[in-house]
This record gives sequence, C-alpha cells and structure tokens, in this order.
Amino acid sequence: MKILKTSAKSFTRDLNYLLNSQQTPESAYQKEVQRIISDIKRKKDQALFGLTKKFDKHSLTPKSIEVSPVEIERAYDQVSRKSIQSFNKAIKNIRTYHRQQKQQGSWRFSLGGCTYGMQSLPIDRVGLYVPGGRAAYPSTVFMNAIPAQIAGVKNIVMVTPFPNGECNPYTLIAADLVGIKTIYKVAGAQAIAALAYGTPCIPKVDKIVGPGNIFVALAKQQVYGIVDIDAIAGPSEVVIIADDKADPSYVAADLLAQAEHDPFSTSILLTPSEHLIRKVFQQMQLQIVSLNRRPIIEEALKNNGALIKTDDLKEAISVANEIAPEHLQIITRHPGKILPHVRHAGAIFLGPLTSVPMGDYGCGPNHVLPTGGTARFFSPLGVYDFIKHSSVLEVHPRGLKDFGPEVIRMAYFEGLTAHAESVKLRLHKEFS
Repeated sequence: MKILKTSAKSFTRDLNYLLNSQQTPESAYQKEVQRIISDIKRKKDQALFGLTKKFDKHSLTPKSIEVSPVEIERAYDQVSRKSIQSFNKAIKNIRTYHRQQKQQGSWRFSLGGCTYGMQSLPIDRVGLYVPGGRAAYPSTVFMNAIPAQIAGVKNIVMVTPFPNGECNPYTLIAADLVGIKTIYKVAGAQAIAALAYGTPCIPKVDKIVGPGNIFVALAKQQVYGIVDIDAIAGPSEVVIIADDKADPSYVAADLLAQAEHDPFSTSILLTPSEHLIRKVFQQMQLQIVSLNRRPIIEEALKNNGALIKTDDLKEAISVANEIAPEHLQIITRHPGKILPHVRHAGAIFLGPLTSVPMGDYGCGPNHVLPTGGTARFFSPLGVYDFIKHSSVLEVHPRGLKDFGPEVIRMAYFEGLTAHAESVKLRLHKEFS
C-alpha cells in the first residue's frame, strides 16, 4: 500500500503509474480469442460443443444445451427461503430505481412544411452473460436483466458456465425470479461468439451485456459492430474522499472490500488528514487478518492501493475527477456539498453508511459501471442502453418548396449531382 502526498514533485508520475498498473495484459490472449470466434463462425454448434467439453468438462447436445424446468426446480430445493426473500427485495429496489430512467417515447411535431419526429423502440433480442459456474452472481442477473425488461426488450437469453455439468443454484434462481426463460449452458469466448453470430442452437442477439474474464472481455471487444455491447469491463476501482471526522474503520473496510475482487483492483483514499491516514492504515492491518481472500487483497493493495494526503478537500475532489473512478465514496461532514463538484465517477456513494456493497447488491442503482477512467464519457448501465432511436421526417409540399432549392445548392457544393437531381425532379413535378 503506497502512501503519497499531492505536494510531492513525483506525485503526478506516481499517480499515473498507480492507475496504469491495473491494466491486465491482453496481447497474450488476443489470438486465442480470435481462433475461438473463427471456430464458432465456421463450425457453429460443433465448435461450441467441443469447446464446452474442453473448458467446462461437460458434454452438450442440442437437447441438453438449455437449462430445463427440472433443473430450475432442483435449484430451489438447494436455497433457503430467506435467500429468496433477499433476492425479491433486491429485485423490487432495482426495478423501482430503473423505472425512473424511462425516457420520453416516440414523438412528432410539424414546422415549416415538414413533420419531424423520433421513433424509440427497444432492442429486439439481448444476450446476458453471467460468469461464475459454481460461484454465485445473482446480482449480475438482476442488474443486467431488469433495465432491459423495463426498456421493453421481449427476448432476453442468458449464458452461464456449467463446469462439470453443474451451475450454482443461486444464479439459476435469480434468472427465474426475474423471468428469464432461456438459459444456455455455455460460457467463455465461445458463448460470446455464439450470441454474436448465431448457431442452430443459439439464435443471434442484437446486444450482449454482462461481465466475464479476460477471454469474455476480449471476445465482446472483437464482436462489437456485429452486435452492440455494454462496455469492456476492467478491474474494479474505489476512490474515497474523506475528512478528519470519517470513521477509519469504515474507510479501511471499504478499501479492503474493493481490493478483494482481484489482484488488479484499485483502492485509493484521498484526504487532507494525516491522522486519518495513520488510523486507516492501522485498521487495514487489523481487519485483513480475518478475511478469506487475504492473498488477493494484499496483492491488489501492493500494486494498486494508495493512501493519498491532499492539501484540502478541494484538491481531493480535483484528483478524484482526474481519476474518474468506477466507485466514488464521499465520507465527509457534508457530502452533499461536495457532490456538485464531482464531474467524473461511475457511481457516487454519499455518507458514512453508504458503502459500495450496498449499491452492488441491490439498493437500486446499477452496479454495471465504467472503469479505467471511462467515467469521463460512459454512464452506468441503464434502461436507455436497451432503447434505439430512429429519426422520422415527412416533407410536405410547402417544405419542398421552401427548402428544396437550399438542398440543391448544398448538394452541388459537395459535388453530388444525383442528390440535387432527386430534389429538382420533385420540385419540377410538384410546382411546374
């Protein structure tokens, strides 16, 4: 864990090194992912079944590739009622929040001899990738499926790993509770390729969402343009802005929580209080002892962790905006006063009780967030990501007469005589 000061001459260099060190190497995997995608394009289900056998150690047939109702029922037998109650509460919160994101639908108005409009429609078919196999990621199901449903997407399919022919029951129940009826037992780059290009067993989708390992991320990157994707998810990040009144045990716990994702995760504290830095460091040493993912946390903090002393809170905000983190926590006396000055952050958590896990697991806002500084131009996944728009124009005689000559003139400026002639023809027939 690095302890830095913004007043140090080397701070800019040290910060850039810290942020750049979180990037995972990609070149070693690019060719393998390309080969997998090529195999799926050429051999379709034959390649999909072969790769599933190779990587997930289980055999598929056209009849067994989909999760059956019996397998869903079996999953419910393995999960407690309290867990299902927790899922339903999270689903309710997430739906309530995302309903507020519904935008104005199609619209039209007339002006100057033309009728203008916008037709807004949901995407037809979405593929949801849920990682994990035996690990449980029900929150991934909720956060990706619910905005699509609220947008009006009628056809949502899910792919998820079945290592050795088994899947975590929590993942299957999460899908069932939100109403996903079609779940395929495939994963990895091969699943992304199947969703993008289609096979006899898996129809092509229009958009792919959901996180995954480096193979999944690179596959999504390579099929973008054939289909739409949500984003290329990078390592998880948290930046905490805190003052001298912040509880050091809270701050320490939140830095550790983010670091347990993987060795490339970033955990950064920005504070003008040297006393808080000392106390947070002590708390981290105490708390890490009992954590089951301690080796991962220690590696993440060594590579991408920092406690940074700033001159004041204003400078802390400036550095946070420069980082543009996935998660930004504000633990100060008056967090609401800092909020208007935050320009770049995927999700903002206000106050000492608002830890990142509260957002991760279903208080309402989406946890699919921009990483790696892309919060400068990307937003959290939302209902708006599943709606496409078409502009609508109807030209009436008055509009043709008023603006047609201008169009002809501009077409000639650009040397596009056929464009000009298509308008001249109409003017001649309508008004000669």
